[in-house]
Amino acid sequence: MKNKLQIEPKAQKPKYQQIVDEIIERIQQGLLKRGDQLPTINEITASLGVARMTVIRAYEELRERGIVAAQHGKGYYIASTNIQASMHVFVLFDAMNAYKEVLFHAMKEALGENVSIDLFFHYHDLKVFENVIVNNIGNYNFYIIMPHFNEDVSDIVKQISKDKLLILDIDVEQLDEEYAVLYQDFEQNFYQGLTGALPMVRKYESLTLFLSKNQFQYTPKGILIGFNKFCEEYQVKGEIVDNLDVENLQKGHAYILFLENDLVRFVNFTHKKQLKLGEDIGLLSYDDTPIKEILAEDGITTISNDFVQMGKMVGRMVHNRQKGKIASTSSLIVRGSL
Repeated sequence: MKNKLQIEPKAQKPKYQQIVDEIIERIQQGLLKRGDQLPTINEITASLGVARMTVIRAYEELRERGIVAAQHGKGYYIASTNIQASMHVFVLFDAMNAYKEVLFHAMKEALGENVSIDLFFHYHDLKVFENVIVNNIGNYNFYIIMPHFNEDVSDIVKQISKDKLLILDIDVEQLDEEYAVLYQDFEQNFYQGLTGALPMVRKYESLTLFLSKNQFQYTPKGILIGFNKFCEEYQVKGEIVDNLDVENLQKGHAYILFLENDLVRFVNFTHKKQLKLGEDIGLLSYDDTPIKEILAEDGITTISNDFVQMGKMVGRMVHNRQKGKIASTSSLIVRGSL
């Protein structure tokens, strides 16, 4: 290779990823062709002043994509100039619902056409979560994990190389800044959303949060902390109930629901009892979805993350191998139900 590889030591992008991108760019420019010899690990280490492991990671990434191969006595060489070779990504969600469908499609678009995705589900079963991960280690170029559990799962996810892992939607506190984490700050988001809705909440005698425990509904502990903090700070009469029983709903009170099936049951109940949403009875939900825009006469008020933007951020973090913990923002979307 006539010209030495170059990287930017102070760039945010990891050094090994810069080496990968530099080699791919030279293939695009026609400067590297199939069969061409690449510098040895020691040569790149010496010329760039990087650690051997950095170069090994770069070559391993290229090898997994079929671009580079190694041969005894020959070292590393260009095996293919097909730089569009697909990256294989493992995605593990808890379950599919409307907002995760929006997130998944935004992720898929952001990752690009040349990335193939296999989607798995753990349904809040810790054993399934562990087995699916362990059985797929080494089979993919990258792993996107949604660990929806209110317990420590760090020992499980640490089995995946931190350079190939993105933790999504919820923070795993035991992981440091060397990991990539894109999460919702549920406590802060929920507290701020409720605070923004305070003038509307004040119209009602109480505010009840339904957990929907029997229906595959995961409620992060941060939401419960944010709810209790809001009620205590603003002296709102609040209650947390495991599951919705529409027969116990009362005029003059407000309620928080998560599941769309519960929302439909709630709205049907108000129609049956001739209660007007936003006046006689209040309703708030978390995580906005298309159905919440049109359900009931004027839609459902929500506290929600922007899942399209979150999906786009996933694409950037994966392609740039961006590390660190990034909190996505949320907002209160006011409609007629509260």
